Amino acid sequence: MFENILEKIESLPPLPQTIIEIEEFRKNSNKELEDLIKIIEKDPLCVTTLLKVSNSSLFGFKSKIETVSKVINLLGMNFTIYVAINESINSILKTDLFPYGISCENFMEASNLSLSLVNLWIPNVNRDLKDEILLAALLQESGKFILSEIIINRDLKDEFVKRLNEENDAVKVEKEILEITTSQITAQIFKHWKLSENLIKMIEFVDDIEKCDEEYKQKAQILDVIKTICDVCNPFGDKSINKGLEKAKKYNLNVESLEDAIFILKDRLNK
Repeated sequence: MFENILEKIESLPPLPQTIIEIEEFRKNSNKELEDLIKIIEKDPLCVTTLLKVSNSSLFGFKSKIETVSKVINLLGMNFTIYVAINESINSILKTDLFPYGISCENFMEASNLSLSLVNLWIPNVNRDLKDEILLAALLQESGKFILSEIIINRDLKDEFVKRLNEENDAVKVEKEILEITTSQITAQIFKHWKLSENLIKMIEFVDDIEKCDEEYKQKAQILDVIKTICDVCNPFGDKSINKGLEKAKKYNLNVESLEDAIFILKDRLNK
């Protein structure tokens, strides 16, 4: 099974030019706002996504945002970059997510919730950690597109759906039926695309924290909490939130700050 999945990953097309240019921009020490705007504006789908996300209830801005420059001014350069990268990657991987009981739109909503939760939870004083976690949280579930395609092609859909309804735990069902999890597949996809080693190491063991290198363990734990609360199958549901808070306590993370972030985000979603 793993070899077949690797073959599927190896057949993926290269990253879009937009991502290549954004990655080059990210590595540049002398970043100019206008350069980023030019890169993004060449990709109409990316622009549409940025405007849709920034005008959603997740941020609660009072006036409508209509330009990329306004998005960057309000959300920040890095935040904008992460949403742009996520859109480009998902445009390549996009497939039927029926085995998980969700649509691509549901998936995007859960990803954007993850981004907002990290933004509210991780303090700005720890800027480097926050920037690393933001991108990883947004991208860590990307492997579900590949797994979903494998499930459908191998006629495992009915079995997977049945087990998922019984267990309500996607990671457990992935391990039982596919012997591999979303985080492992996501890491393999990013290795294929030669994305940063740090991003890959943070994501690879989110579903198996005990095997994670000590250097990346806390980051993987934070990602696990975010993934649990913003579960693509039940984002911000009471069970997902409670399970995520339990994990945060277990990992000795800042639970009080997390609870505050959840409260703020819930309030925005209910308006």
